[in-house]
Amino acid sequence: MSTMLRTISPVDGRVYVERPLAVHSQIEAVLERAAKAAAGWAAIPLETRLEILGKAIDHLVAAGAQIAPEITWQMGRPVSQTPGEVRGLEERARYMLAQASTALSPLDPGPKTGFIRSVKRVPLGVVAVVAPWNYPYLTAVNAIIPALAAGNAVICKHSHQTPLVADRFQAALDAAGLPPGTFQHLDLSHADTARLIGDARVNHVCFTGSVAGGHAVVEALGGGFATAGLELGGKDPAYVRADANLAHAIENIADGIFFNSGQSCCGIERVYVHETLFDSFVEGVVDLARTYRLGDPTDPATNLGPMVRASAADFVRAQVAEALAGGARALIDPKTFERDARARPTWRPRC
Repeated sequence: MSTMLRTISPVDGRVYVERPLAVHSQIEAVLERAAKAAAGWAAIPLETRLEILGKAIDHLVAAGAQIAPEITWQMGRPVSQTPGEVRGLEERARYMLAQASTALSPLDPGPKTGFIRSVKRVPLGVVAVVAPWNYPYLTAVNAIIPALAAGNAVICKHSHQTPLVADRFQAALDAAGLPPGTFQHLDLSHADTARLIGDARVNHVCFTGSVAGGHAVVEALGGGFATAGLELGGKDPAYVRADANLAHAIENIADGIFFNSGQSCCGIERVYVHETLFDSFVEGVVDLARTYRLGDPTDPATNLGPMVRASAADFVRAQVAEALAGGARALIDPKTFERDARARPTWRPRC
């Protein structure tokens, strides 16, 4: 079993990040610090917690010019699109912080004769966040900010494809004044991730990833009593009705199919079109697809980047071959998307 994390960039196939995976003593130390930090963080007034987290978001946004190309080099999304994830990160985080006071306030279940009743919201303790690479900031912030706002300590294990994201969260939260041990991150093997999830000091797990990964998380939870929230891959359909705005449908469904090279939790994988619009819809999507430029994702003119790994591209090629063998027709010549002559010489297309 490898003891090193190696992030292979889909941009040029080189090792972009390399570092040792955490060993048992480091994992144990992180768990101990998190368990101790959780009580102190929970005792801090909510308003103060929200102020610290707001400052952390300020730091992340200020680093946006560095973060955007890092995303590109780690997972391949064109640099013309990665700044949008930084904007989305800020939008989501600001919204969650604005709603926190209301969301975390006690509930009044209503009057009952002879009783004074209320439901108080209290932190769980230690929350483990296991985040994926495809939207590395948006998926992570969805768990990290609510967990910290609610008074929990967080241990983040980010994807081996996007480890710098966890580094960025750590730096921003530290700079904002988050108490030591309240947020920590680990680079872990699959086996050690399972041990972390099953540790009695972990009270809740937030996992975003594949269905197979979700099964592994549930299995790891069996050794303890932690709760879990799982956001797993879907098989999302789109339906174009007879009365649809055809141009709008073509533009938005094509974007849902091709954005992030189709590597989205909610990427559109099936399209059902009313028979009266079918031919026009297919023609429109094909025409739009031909306008995409596949190339070096660090080139601002590129809007279709490589898939994250060569194996992922091979999987899609196999799906296309299976469809063609089953009677499907190829409407776009692959030569349309051969390497652009203007792409950088070091870039080797993987999709």
